Amino acid sequence: MSGHSHWAGIKHKKEITDQKRGKIFSKLLALIAAAAKDEPNPDFNPRLRAAITKAKDAGVPADNIARAITRASEQAEGLEELIFEAYGPGGAAILVESISNNRNRTIQEIKTILRDRGGKWAETGSVQWAFEKAGGIWSAKFPQELSDDAERSKLVSLLETLEEHGDVQEVFTNIVFPE
Repeated sequence: MSGHSHWAGIKHKKEITDQKRGKIFSKLLALIAAAAKDEPNPDFNPRLRAAITKAKDAGVPADNIARAITRASEQAEGLEELIFEAYGPGGAAILVESISNNRNRTIQEIKTILRDRGGKWAETGSVQWAFEKAGGIWSAKFPQELSDDAERSKLVSLLETLEEHGDVQEVFTNIVFPE
């Protein structure tokens, strides 16, 4: 019975958890690099300080954080912060914050995800008015509920797919989900 050892089972579980951790780490390090682009000293850059705290809470090693800050301050060009606006199933307003080193690639990938999951790309300013930003977090001015279970499940699938994308940092919607 080859492949049925105790170590084989552990190895596969570890591989899955390592992939998830790696994805989280890369998102957090991109956030740090984008914040460090203007000012690499966290004492003078509150956004960088918050990103470092968030990364430390997630268990990112200190030398990885230092490398991200160094790389960001050395690069003249590089990561760009983007906000995308869209409408999801049931007319849900969606804001997607992302950090990318290739704007055109990220736009096309987000558009493809939206198209495949029942969402629609929105022009700049057509969704953002329905949100307000406080403390770096977007919140809906007019929260709504979806009464249709099919639309709600489509929206959840769309939001999960967007959050799994490597360049996406945060996804916000005006839909309130019942608990």
